[in-house]
Amino acid sequence: MPSTREIRQRIRSVKNTAKITKAMQMVASSKMRRAQERVEQARPFADQIRELVSRLATAASNGNEDLAEDLVLLKQRPVRNIGIVLISPDRGLCGALPSNINRHAAITARNESQRLSEQGRSPGVEYVAVGRKGRDFVVRNELDMVAEFTNYGDRPGLSDATAIAQVAVDAFLKGEVDVVYLVYAKFVNTVTQTPVTVQLLPVQPPEKKEEDEQKDKATEYIYEPDEQTIFKALLPRYVDIQVYQALLEAVASQQSAQMVAMKNATDNANELIQDLTLTYNKVRQAAITTQILEVVAGAEAL
Repeated sequence: MPSTREIRQRIRSVKNTAKITKAMQMVASSKMRRAQERVEQARPFADQIRELVSRLATAASNGNEDLAEDLVLLKQRPVRNIGIVLISPDRGLCGALPSNINRHAAITARNESQRLSEQGRSPGVEYVAVGRKGRDFVVRNELDMVAEFTNYGDRPGLSDATAIAQVAVDAFLKGEVDVVYLVYAKFVNTVTQTPVTVQLLPVQPPEKKEEDEQKDKATEYIYEPDEQTIFKALLPRYVDIQVYQALLEAVASQQSAQMVAMKNATDNANELIQDLTLTYNKVRQAAITTQILEVVAGAEAL
């Protein structure tokens, strides 16, 4: 049984820990709200550029059946090497989020390798690690890493996304990789962040919905200079926007996971303080009872 002094020191230590986790929870909550606002503001723009790419792809392919051959970012070729852009948190204390993203990336690489192995191919897998947790995962498992980007901060800009996308595009254009997947955590709500995999290269124009097709039939668009030229100029920006949106989703997911983790840590610390306080009272009561018995025994002896 520990002494009352040891229990008091333990209670003091846990209270200090609870203060730290509470402060981190409040900071993460504030950052999460700002990150969530940026994600919600960026999603309409990403949806609009996705819709525009889909419309331009349809319009440009009407007069050019070899559109995929003319635009290298659309060109499909036999897959010999796979590229994965892994976007992970830059900091710890995020609960299971980093391990979930890393596990999802490993599952994606394994599934694609197995699928191609069934076709008689043995592809290699190369990683572009964005964030320290993903970089540590790649280094720890001795995987092939082409580039790494860390310390992208709480407010990543479009220039950060462009630099990341440029590495993937250069590797694709040089033939070092034949397909590039983007793995990140999609922000759903405060307690839910879902790891997802999106094909980044070659670009796959989104399929039109029925309401969009009816809208395009009712609306006649005039393109200047022409559909092919605009589509060719828009494709690199479309890739950049996909990476930028993934960065914003990753930051919002990181702050949400950290806020939830720190809230759970604070609640656990408070419960531990209650248990330690109860134990302290029992030990103190036992000590007082022992002292009373000693006094009564001494009185009876006299």
